[in-house]
Amino acid sequence: MTALIFLFMLINFADKVVVGLAAKPIMEDLKLTPEQFGLIGSSFFFLFAISAIVVGFISNRVQTRHTLLVMAIVWSVVQFPMLGMVSLEVLIACRIVLGAGEGPAGPVATHAIYKWFPDSLRGVPTAIIAQGSAMGVIIAVPALNWIIVNYSWHWAFGALGIVGLMWTVLWFFLGREGTLVDPPVAHGAAGERVPYRYLLTCPSIVALCCTGFASYWGLALGLTWFTSYLVDGLGYSQTVGGNLSILPWIFGMVVVLSGGWISQRLKKAGVSSRVCRGAFAAATVTFGGCVLPFISYLPSPELKLAFLVVGAAIGSTIFVVIPMIVSELTPQPQRAAMLAIVTSVVTLAGVLAPFVMGAMIQNAATRLIGYEQGFTVNGCLLLAGGLIGLLFIRPEADRRRLAARAIALPSLQATRA
Repeated sequence: MTALIFLFMLINFADKVVVGLAAKPIMEDLKLTPEQFGLIGSSFFFLFAISAIVVGFISNRVQTRHTLLVMAIVWSVVQFPMLGMVSLEVLIACRIVLGAGEGPAGPVATHAIYKWFPDSLRGVPTAIIAQGSAMGVIIAVPALNWIIVNYSWHWAFGALGIVGLMWTVLWFFLGREGTLVDPPVAHGAAGERVPYRYLLTCPSIVALCCTGFASYWGLALGLTWFTSYLVDGLGYSQTVGGNLSILPWIFGMVVVLSGGWISQRLKKAGVSSRVCRGAFAAATVTFGGCVLPFISYLPSPELKLAFLVVGAAIGSTIFVVIPMIVSELTPQPQRAAMLAIVTSVVTLAGVLAPFVMGAMIQNAATRLIGYEQGFTVNGCLLLAGGLIGLLFIRPEADRRRLAARAIALPSLQATRA
């Protein structure tokens, strides 16, 4: 199941990145301003968070194998209108629907895989699933870029629709539901829940949202503007710039896999979650925030690219840590919904980041200055988010507080009686 869900996330991020990869030809064909293209990038996230929350609550009651199947069908079908004549309005509408279909993907996929692994063994599976996103970019970008250069950006969307349908068939026949049920949030009776008002105001969860929001701001910029920065800002060709777009994802994959492995080893060795999960991930986010503001002062495109890759990707470990800590703090019957809520807050950055960057590019003295001002803003957000994480992500202390707030489920008590 891990392999199939890995492929699910691979396709998920290939769908996300195709617009950014084709930024220059799309802007030229549709005669778009940077602000308009930023709106396209942001439109993907308009229903992303709402859909994540709604489907997260549904996944508390419906088998995840069915939820994943429906999402994959939506992703696939919505790509095919891109094969015809496309206007700005059609492109935005299709991206909104795609975002609604993909919003729940991360939390539902994580919830599904956690039904197969106990808490102490979730580091590596979570990292593998998270790296479906990186592999989606690493594998898809060269192929999609080749299609864009040799055919058109329209066919890049069509190819993704076909691949999505192929995964749907595989999952229909091979997908299974895990049977592992987590122990209760502490040493109370099984079948307990914690009122959502306490979960949503838990300091560790609020801090995760802040740190994740800052990191996702950079991720959204990468999905929408990274290739455009290389081609339009630094002067690379579409072929070279498109292929170079995989570099942050390769580096991020190494960071996340090694970080997930280190975190899991430390956890099994008895190191606290505050250190091996919270502080470890927040420190990498903080470091990324220190790197990005220097881009505008560097003399060569190669150095600018190197600093951007490191600064944007080194904090990716937070995306592995978020579901592990949320799962650690949340009773299993509420896990899918809480993962969806936290993910929805984090991904709100995607609504703002592409449009803000587009506005900065359009209103700067030169496009290069606009891009690099946008990366500086991202660096400041990473610094703030990383420091909040270092100070306030304390799973053990919050777990004890939440345990005191747990209440038994009447329906489960009745069943036991």
